[in-house]
Parts: sequence; C-alpha cells; structure tokens
Amino acid sequence: MRIWLDGGLRDLESARISVLDHGLTVGDGVFETVKAVDGAPFALTRHLDRLTRSARGLGLPDPDHDEVRRACTAVLEADPVPLGRLRITYTGGHGPLGVGRGEHGPTLVVAVGETARRPDSTAAITVPWTRNERGALAGVKTTSYAENVVALARAHQHGASEALFGNTVGQLCEGTGSNVFVVLDGEIHTPPVTSGCLPGITRALVLEWTGARETDLPLDVLGRADEIFLTSTLRDVQALHRTDDRELPGAPGPVTAETMRIFAERSAEDLDP
Repeated sequence: MRIWLDGGLRDLESARISVLDHGLTVGDGVFETVKAVDGAPFALTRHLDRLTRSARGLGLPDPDHDEVRRACTAVLEADPVPLGRLRITYTGGHGPLGVGRGEHGPTLVVAVGETARRPDSTAAITVPWTRNERGALAGVKTTSYAENVVALARAHQHGASEALFGNTVGQLCEGTGSNVFVVLDGEIHTPPVTSGCLPGITRALVLEWTGARETDLPLDVLGRADEIFLTSTLRDVQALHRTDDRELPGAPGPVTAETMRIFAERSAEDLDP
C-alpha cells in the first residue's frame, strides 16, 4: 500500500504522523470516503465540496482541492483495485496537548483499500443513543467517530450491519455511516438535514434522480414503512430485510429495486455527477 502524506507518496512503514497530531489527540479532523471504480473516484467533486464544508465547520483552513485530487490520482495509480475505498483525512495537524491548535498547519492523508460489493439487502437495528440535531458538529463529517464505533459494534452483536439513530426530539435521523430512506404508499422519504443527519453524497443523488422527498419522520416509522433502504458511498442503495425484530420479506421491494436500478445506471453514465 502506498499512502499520500503531506505532499507525496510514502510506503506503509514510512507514512507516519506526529503522536501530537490534533486528529489523534482530540479528534480535530474531517474526512471523506470515496468509492473508486477501476481506479477512478466516483463523485469526487461533491466529496471535495463536502470536505471543505466540514473543514469550515471545524474552523480549519480550506483544503487545497488540486492537491487532494493529485493525491487521489497518485494512490489509485499506485494501488489499482477494481473496487476501492478511497479515504481522505484532513486534520488540524501537529498541536499542543489540549484543545488549542498549534501553528504547524493541517495534515492531509489519502489512502485506498480494496473492498467488496455489498449484498442487495441487510439488517439494521435502532440504538438508544441520539444524534444532537442542534450540536456544533451536526452535519459535519469529523474524525470523532467513537459514538459510531460503539453503535456499530452493538449492531454486529445483533447480527446487523448498521445501527440507526433517532435525534433528541424522537425523529429518525441516520445510520452510523449511512442515510436512511423509507417508502410510504409508494413515495420515498428521507429525514432532512435539519434532523442532524450527515448530508450524504449518495443521499443527494438519490434525491435528485428519483424525486424522493425530505420529510420529518418519527423514529417509529421504521415499524410501518412499506420498504426501507440505506444509502452510502460504499453501499450505494441497499435494502433492509430486517429492522430490529421486524422482518421485511421480499426485500428489496419494488420501489427500492427501481431506485437501485436508477442509481446503478446513472452513476455508470457519469463518474463525477
């Protein structure tokens, strides 16, 4: 594996950051996960735009898009894979122990690893913890991911691949690394970003390509929706065949299957929509 670190490619053994990097000591960093298909990143422009929004949400300098693009190209050429997880990490850089930042400037790391296509359907559980839709980091994709680690571990303990959160007012919000959609009377709905969810790239494309609606949804909608599906960079569109103890036989249902078809066709036509 070859990794881009602060201006150039390194091998795995020499790609090292300071133990005082703020991304490590206080989670002061943002990141993007980009799907790479046959060595080409998908929707990179949208991911870079969100990386910048996230950086601004933390008060970090805007990342240099040209440098990030060069880094992505370099690691994909060094490690060609048919389907890859391209990870862009941008942190506050070397700093003092504590919350205050240092003067060294940000750290940029780009790496790629091979991944496999997800199954057409999966299971999810709801968790008792909430997203804070009014928090300082609502909608910001930060490296402070421990809450997601805990929730996803709970999902795995229950034979599921994703955990779903409500927010502080009892509305459906999102998964640990996905957005959630429900089908009600043939119409597709997903929580608005005001629910506290991350504005997912795949989520945005599904909204644009299918006419799905942003709707405030109670968490208990999962118990009565006709169909439920998840979206994320590496899942694309993935049906749920179980939520908690509720089985959804025949998943993917007809609306989800059509959404999967539309997404597959449109994303194949344009790698940077």
